[in-house]
Amino acid sequence: MAVNPELVGRVFPPTPPYLVGREKVREFARAVFATDPQHTDPAAAQALGYADVVAPPTFAMVIQDQTLQILLAEPDSGIVLARTVHADQRFRYSRPIVAGDELTGTLSVTGVRAIGGNALVTSEAEITDAAGDHVVTATSVLLIGADE
Repeated sequence: MAVNPELVGRVFPPTPPYLVGREKVREFARAVFATDPQHTDPAAAQALGYADVVAPPTFAMVIQDQTLQILLAEPDSGIVLARTVHADQRFRYSRPIVAGDELTGTLSVTGVRAIGGNALVTSEAEITDAAGDHVVTATSVLLIGADE
C-alpha cells in the first residue's frame, strides 16, 4: 500500500503525560555527549534560573517518538516501518525542557509528498506542559521507501 495522502491535516489524540525525570535527562545528556553541567547538576541549572536539570534540545524526541508511534500504528497510513528512514528533524522551542516537567504531545501530519516511488511524510508534534503552555514544536520528516 502506498502512503495515504489523506493523512495530511489529520491530528492524532494527545499522548499520555510524560514526567521528565532528572535521571532520564542525565542519561540522555550522556548519550548525546551534552557535557554542560546544567544537564546533570541541579545546582548548575538552578544557578542559571532553572528549577532542575535542563534537557538537551534533542530530548524532545522522547515525547515526539510517542506521537510518531501513534502515526505508525494507524491502519490506513500506508507507512511500513521496515521501509522508513528518519530523514529530517527540527525543533522550535518556547522554553527549555526541565526535569519535573509533565509533557504531552499532539501530532499532526502536515505533508505527504511523492518522490519517485517513495514518499516524504512531514509531521509536527506540538509539545505542551501540564498547564497547556507550548514548550516545543518538533518537526519530523520520514522517508518511506517504495513498495517492493
